[in-house]
Amino acid sequence: MQTSTVDTAQRLRDGMARGVLSFPLTSFRTDGSLDLDGFRDYLAGQLATCPGAVFPACGTGEFGALDEEEYGRVVTAAVEVTAGRVPVVAGTGYGYAQALRFARIAEEAGADALLVLPHYLNKASQAGLFEQLRRIADGTRLPLIAYQRDQVSYDAATVRRIAGIPGVIGLKDGHSDLDRLQRATLAAPEGFLFFNGAPTAELQARAYATVGVPAYSSAVHAFAPEIATAVFQAVTAGDAQRVDQLLAEFYIPFVELRDRQPGYAVSLVKAAARLRGRPVGPVRAPLTDPAPVDLADLEALLTAGLNLVGATR
Repeated sequence: MQTSTVDTAQRLRDGMARGVLSFPLTSFRTDGSLDLDGFRDYLAGQLATCPGAVFPACGTGEFGALDEEEYGRVVTAAVEVTAGRVPVVAGTGYGYAQALRFARIAEEAGADALLVLPHYLNKASQAGLFEQLRRIADGTRLPLIAYQRDQVSYDAATVRRIAGIPGVIGLKDGHSDLDRLQRATLAAPEGFLFFNGAPTAELQARAYATVGVPAYSSAVHAFAPEIATAVFQAVTAGDAQRVDQLLAEFYIPFVELRDRQPGYAVSLVKAAARLRGRPVGPVRAPLTDPAPVDLADLEALLTAGLNLVGATR
């Protein structure tokens, strides 16, 4: 790997050991337009909680709802606000040709690396998944982290192959198939990065750690970093009783609420951030904001969760 790629991988490894990975929300105004000032203010609050890295314009940041100009503005703002304190890993995706357009914008914005989101629509063979990453890697100087979720799933042999692509430094897993993931971690070379990207990853953090993948991203960090940090610290310290309490009294009810409607994995997170006064605004279509009854339940749960960790609204 090139020196810059090695340096980025090491910074990410250090960050993953230090804290959860932040996937910030993208701020919109009530008319749906991009609110860059709101995003900057919101991201500054995220950084104050010392995440391991920042992943702007990814799934939680509604990558699929941004045009190229907006994407560039969001990534540029993230680079400026972080000011080198933590790595900035921007999202990219769709087919490889479009992914490279976003990759070049991220390069110009000063991002440190790219998270390659699942490609658009079609299922693909293992050979096709490899070729997708190879073509993106060939067209950008930025290191890549592959993201397996939905229609993208790498077998162990393909993980070994993609780890050999210059510039591919890691894999984010959203399938939670620990048997398959264990095979992948054993097939990959030493130093290849893995992290848990399951929805509400805290529920499975301990299970992932047993197969050598202790690092994870946190959607809850996007609106309640105090709760997310409390879980991370308890998991790291091996405090099973505290982890169980936080999961039982906050995370499981949150997942049950999230599962009431498609799209709540993002819109519920954004609504919770608004309840705390964060300037994130509404979601963009095709996502929808929570129904009033769900919003009331979210508010009660958020208050209870913050009380658990001694924080206030």
